Amino acid sequence: MKDNHQDSQLKRGLSTRHMQLIALGGSIGVGLFYGSSSTIQMTGPSILLAYLIGGLVIFTIMRALGEMAVEEPVSGSFSTYANKYLGRFAGFLSGWTYWFMWIVVGMAELTVVGVYINYWFPDIPQWVTALVVLVMMTLVNLANVKAYGEFEFWFAMIKVVAIIGMIVLGLAIIFFGVGNHGEAIGFDNLWAHGGFMPNGFHGILMSLVLVMFSFGGVELVGISAGEAKNPSKSIPSAINNIVWRILIFYIGALGVMMIIYPWNEVGSEGSPFVQIFDYVGIPAAAHIINFVVITAAMSAFNSGLYGSGRMLHNLSVQKNGPTYFKSVSKNGSPRRGILFSSAVLLMAVVLNYVVPEKVFIYISAVATVAVITSWMIILLAQLKFRKSKTKEEVAELKFKIPLYPLSTYIAIAFLLMVIVLLAFIPDMRIALYVAPVWFLILFVGYKGINVKK
Repeated sequence: MKDNHQDSQLKRGLSTRHMQLIALGGSIGVGLFYGSSSTIQMTGPSILLAYLIGGLVIFTIMRALGEMAVEEPVSGSFSTYANKYLGRFAGFLSGWTYWFMWIVVGMAELTVVGVYINYWFPDIPQWVTALVVLVMMTLVNLANVKAYGEFEFWFAMIKVVAIIGMIVLGLAIIFFGVGNHGEAIGFDNLWAHGGFMPNGFHGILMSLVLVMFSFGGVELVGISAGEAKNPSKSIPSAINNIVWRILIFYIGALGVMMIIYPWNEVGSEGSPFVQIFDYVGIPAAAHIINFVVITAAMSAFNSGLYGSGRMLHNLSVQKNGPTYFKSVSKNGSPRRGILFSSAVLLMAVVLNYVVPEKVFIYISAVATVAVITSWMIILLAQLKFRKSKTKEEVAELKFKIPLYPLSTYIAIAFLLMVIVLLAFIPDMRIALYVAPVWFLILFVGYKGINVKK
């Protein structure tokens, strides 16, 4: 097989519509539906401020990625840029770490689907559901990139409709007293229970760790750049819209929750979303949200399988992985990378029943570090990317990051602060022990393959 560039192999089958929803689906996870209440307990109503700060940093990171992706729209994205601008080991480290992150996320999402299917069908073994979802999503990804794009479009659309529905119903309760005998609730709950910052600035700082992790997945826009039909149009559009998405879907949804309920009661009776629907008197609220969470988990798994397959293909092209993964099918799908990732995930389904739970907690810690690692490499690569350009070339860039280089340095400093904050959260602290071990394994693996420069 000829050593062609990956762009000549992977098919550009993703439209602007697909790219928009991939970006949106990547930034809205199961955590918003069921996990948001635990984050709120750390900081109260000021979680809105935390998401605003985190959102601005994510926007900076995505603009840094977008600047490179528009100029060089390749599949593999930041791993390719790291390989080119930071050195081969940076490409190796970022690519394999990102692949493993999605494998770990895939394990979690397969488990989540099984748990919530059992809500309706308790007699179906959890491993059966996980296996069915694994096979179904593998077939979708093997078909072609357009099939993946269509599934992700509709999965993300379900999440979007659910969130908009909750916000609209919440506003009806707040301003018109729907479900509250016609008495408008008002905004007192935002400051009546210990103030807007009941746990002080410390609470906001601690919440930033979980807030940033909740944004993991937005970088999929860059991974899909190599298969976008019109990257110079679709990538800027998808990235620029991330800011108002964060404002509407995170800040809007969480704001409505805490206006209706005292912050210390949000999620006390199940999902905050179920609470809102129950408040208005919508029947089967729990069933509606259960369906939404299942599709959200399948969406995350679908994206993870997509990203892991493309990353293995890209690592092969870089000669940072086995040449076996370079092959693609006639329809442009990196089938070997997808099937290998699926095989690893299949083993994870089995291991879920025989390996102690703590082992999975330790592995999951790598996933949290991988998110920060990926974002940090994006920012560092962008600095090198810009420095490699002449003044004339910089002037011709189509999608420049605002306030360069100040914005890039501020984002780097922020991510370093988040890593330090990990040490102060007991459940997250294990990541600081696992990360050096993982990076050492990668370093040994990198030296072992003895790649030629």
